[in-house]
Amino acid sequence: MKATIVALALLCGGAAIAQTPPSTSSPMAAKHMDDLATLLDLTDAQKAQVQTVLQEEHAKMKASFEQAHASGAQPDWQQMKALHQQIQQETLQKLTPVLSATQLKKFQIISQAMHGMHHHPEGAASGTAPAPQN
Repeated sequence: MKATIVALALLCGGAAIAQTPPSTSSPMAAKHMDDLATLLDLTDAQKAQVQTVLQEEHAKMKASFEQAHASGAQPDWQQMKALHQQIQQETLQKLTPVLSATQLKKFQIISQAMHGMHHHPEGAASGTAPAPQN
């Protein structure tokens, strides 16, 4: 039971790390990158490459969000979702030659968990608590 709780805590913490823009300008962002490096067991070279890829992903997402709002029209949710998924796929493609298969799978799990947390802040994937069992 304790091992499961620890694993979930690491996963949730890693999920936050995966979605936080890595930058050396913020001590918190640097800590997030260090935590992600620990969770994925990255070498120093991998850490630098992953940080660059994630910074590019963040910049693309920020630019697309700003562009959608600058047009003055209400952004189409489906288009923004599709663009977000496209940028995530590009990130995975860029990380594939950098990370081992195991590291890449861990990164995907962390990213998916974080994505779910953005849409369900209470942490439940369905948004509802399970029914009590008697």
